[in-house]
Amino acid sequence: MTCCRQTTSNKKIGLKPTAKSAQKRLRSFASPQQAAILARFFKTGPGQYGEGDKFIGVKVPITRKVAREFDGLSLAEVECLLHSDIHEERLLALVILVGQFEKGDDAIQKQIYDLYLTNTAYINNWDLVDLSAPQIVGGYLHNRSRRPLDRLAKSANLWERRISILATFNFIREGDFNDTLKIAKMLLKDKEDLIHKAVGWMLREVEKREVTVLEAFLDEYCRVMPRTMLRYAIERFPEQKRRAYLNGIVRTAKRPRGQRSEAP
Repeated sequence: MTCCRQTTSNKKIGLKPTAKSAQKRLRSFASPQQAAILARFFKTGPGQYGEGDKFIGVKVPITRKVAREFDGLSLAEVECLLHSDIHEERLLALVILVGQFEKGDDAIQKQIYDLYLTNTAYINNWDLVDLSAPQIVGGYLHNRSRRPLDRLAKSANLWERRISILATFNFIREGDFNDTLKIAKMLLKDKEDLIHKAVGWMLREVEKREVTVLEAFLDEYCRVMPRTMLRYAIERFPEQKRRAYLNGIVRTAKRPRGQRSEAP
């Protein structure tokens, strides 16, 4: 992480926190044993989605604790931290950004949103996307045009495509499913399993709030959906209904919005 100033100061001694001091604090919790576990879990081997990523072995609760200590880090210093080749340091930067976004005014939120989308090359694993895209991208676009999601969904970058669907989690929580369904359709033919899982997960979140919306989507697309996507989407259905959708058996009758249908 060459862009950081060489200092170990932090807010505990009354000086401005820096990316370097945040890095030093986080590394004080490093565990080689945990690093080896995380490297396997996040598929860092040759040809895997996390190929070449480096871990120091810090668990997420500890990372969140350090993020609270460095919540006053400037955006320039957070961006520096985000450029680290250490996974947990990029995670720390994103946790700090989420906290600052949630507390910030419109101007701060726009700066964080712009910084986030400028740095998607460093938001390069599913956990990094999942803990930040709903809050930052979904949060910023909540009352704005959702067109940026279309660009992300069409990206050649796996993680930008995952950002596009995970951002809609913010809307789902408010009962707004339109963009989730739209992005899901755009990603139906995606080749990546991590996208199939993400789309299926978001569709399942729709089902938790409005089952008929998911059923209508499945009636139209279950025969062409990737199997993993479909299985994730129907995970909460009764066994008989799951089997029906897995076998491509759909309903033709239209159901009123909000009315639960019986399992076939």
